[in-house]
Amino acid sequence: MTRPEFDRYSTSYEKLLKNPIRDRFAEPGSEFFHIRKRDLIRGYFRSRKVDTQRLRYLDIGCGRGELLSLLRGDFDYVAGCDPSQGMLNFADIVDTRVQDSPDSIPFASSEFDFVSAVCVYHHVPVAARLTLTREVHRVLKPGGVFSIIEHNPYNPVTRLIVSKLPVDVNAVLLGPAEARKWMSQAQLRPDAVKYFLIFPELLYTRGARIIEEWLDKVPLGGQYAVFGHKGGITTGSNHAQ
Repeated sequence: MTRPEFDRYSTSYEKLLKNPIRDRFAEPGSEFFHIRKRDLIRGYFRSRKVDTQRLRYLDIGCGRGELLSLLRGDFDYVAGCDPSQGMLNFADIVDTRVQDSPDSIPFASSEFDFVSAVCVYHHVPVAARLTLTREVHRVLKPGGVFSIIEHNPYNPVTRLIVSKLPVDVNAVLLGPAEARKWMSQAQLRPDAVKYFLIFPELLYTRGARIIEEWLDKVPLGGQYAVFGHKGGITTGSNHAQ
């Protein structure tokens, strides 16, 4: 998550993600990986009957802002931060800010209803992960939701792909138990884990979506998501507690 590292990658990021196994899972240039995360987030809030149209959303480590662009219409306000100004130069998002350190998220306290960290924590030094999670707690409103989405270290194909990607050369993967631990220690209440990216794009779009939803508690997927809540009730919103 150091700024110089991802500034170096910013102009050629898509090329650096190319991998023969990864490219078989989704067509090169496809938004499938981002769309799956968008659908996962949408499904989470819909299952809890939460209207996101009035909520404020922050994506930390937002990179080029692909997920924020896909979810822009779902929220009242979206913002992003990232250690790399080079990556943010490609983000078509109104409010993006450089995050100089995991110790400090560059937004005010209690500003957001939802915060996500997508494939961010494996770039954060282990010693800094709790500090970052506490910063998320700070910027969340009472009743707000935090989502950690990460590579599944139990999936051998995922581990192989990560080991071959230049952008992940310094990555230290974490499992769901660690993600839940950081949430709990930062005074957030973690929910159940959801695994996804079991089926490639072609099968998923041709009906395997339903099967993948049935298997979301089985650690087969290439990635997983953990959602957690900050205690309290947000005024004017309908978070399920």
